[in-house]
Amino acid sequence: MPAEHLLDSLADPGWVVLPSYLAAVEARALASECSDRWDQGDFHQAGTGRGTGLAVREAIRGDQVLWMDREDAGIAQTAWLDGIEVLRLAMNRGLFLGLQDYQGHFAIYPEGGFYKPHLDRHENTTTRIITAILYLNDAWQAGDGGELKLWTTPGEKDGPFEIIEPRLGTLVLFRAADFWHEVLPAHRTRMSITGWLRV
Repeated sequence: MPAEHLLDSLADPGWVVLPSYLAAVEARALASECSDRWDQGDFHQAGTGRGTGLAVREAIRGDQVLWMDREDAGIAQTAWLDGIEVLRLAMNRGLFLGLQDYQGHFAIYPEGGFYKPHLDRHENTTTRIITAILYLNDAWQAGDGGELKLWTTPGEKDGPFEIIEPRLGTLVLFRAADFWHEVLPAHRTRMSITGWLRV
């Protein structure tokens, strides 16, 4: 998708799905780095909330995460971070969002993992502007679960929605404060990078 169409979609309706945004070889390299760090025991159970309200709530979400850090990033992660920087600058030029940085993590949902409906902007904060989710699942098949359910009316958790399969190289972008979404139960291990372009 040309950059102008991506920016037009983020302006209205406020979300966009980009299948094969990342070439398979690049996405597989990220998946390999993710798996290696998992095998090394570097992930931890994800929580909800922030600050003193941060807590692990397994009834709400069941993924484990590893925050990205350029200082210990592998080659594939570094390339991903460089690409997100290009996107950040394009969004600032085209949409005047004033985005200052990107914060992201690998996420692994084990079989049975899910994340109940939520918004990505924490209560009483304005930091997260755009959510960016990149999927790292090779040979994903219908019936494997783990789809993203994205309600497409801003601020609404009812009504029209899209079901987005977490296929290798697919990128989903949406306005973090506006769109309710959930991760449906995974029937096999599911990997992604979830991050936020922030002010």
